[in-house]
Amino acid sequence: MATHIRAKKLPHSRSWFYNYRQYFSVVLLALANTTYKFIIVDIGAYGSTANVRIFSSSRRSERLHANHLALPETRRLPTSAGPSAPFVIVADEEFALTPHVMRPFPRRNLDDKQRIFNYRLTRAHRYVECAFRILSNKWRVFLSSLQMSPDNATLVIQACVILHNFVRIHDAP
Repeated sequence: MATHIRAKKLPHSRSWFYNYRQYFSVVLLALANTTYKFIIVDIGAYGSTANVRIFSSSRRSERLHANHLALPETRRLPTSAGPSAPFVIVADEEFALTPHVMRPFPRRNLDDKQRIFNYRLTRAHRYVECAFRILSNKWRVFLSSLQMSPDNATLVIQACVILHNFVRIHDAP
């Protein structure tokens, strides 16, 4: 899942940072866990780049496809007597379905089981969306455009992600 962090337009940057939402941005691509902590982040891609392209060209993607990402071993779901289930990344429709990436069914002609699956997958996907909202509300610098170079914006985003995780760990009940 990705979010676009508003950034200042640089002279001579053409439209690299101009995104589909009609503003200049730097992309924060992240995975979050159920406690809203970021566990993997990729920061600094051009706002015009598609999320799937950012992920597929990242080192994390290479490590995931080579089974070197250190995902937990498969295990049974809580309160389930069924077979063991692998840990997966919950992604948007635009991502390819792989053994480690789960995505919803296309929205056309769904039967009831597929519709329920999509609903439940969307609920899991909300954790990263909530993590982004918590990050933005805690570190209010994200509520307006970052008035700095993309390199410095990347450093500010990295610092805020680290502080976000620190606060999530130390403010936990």
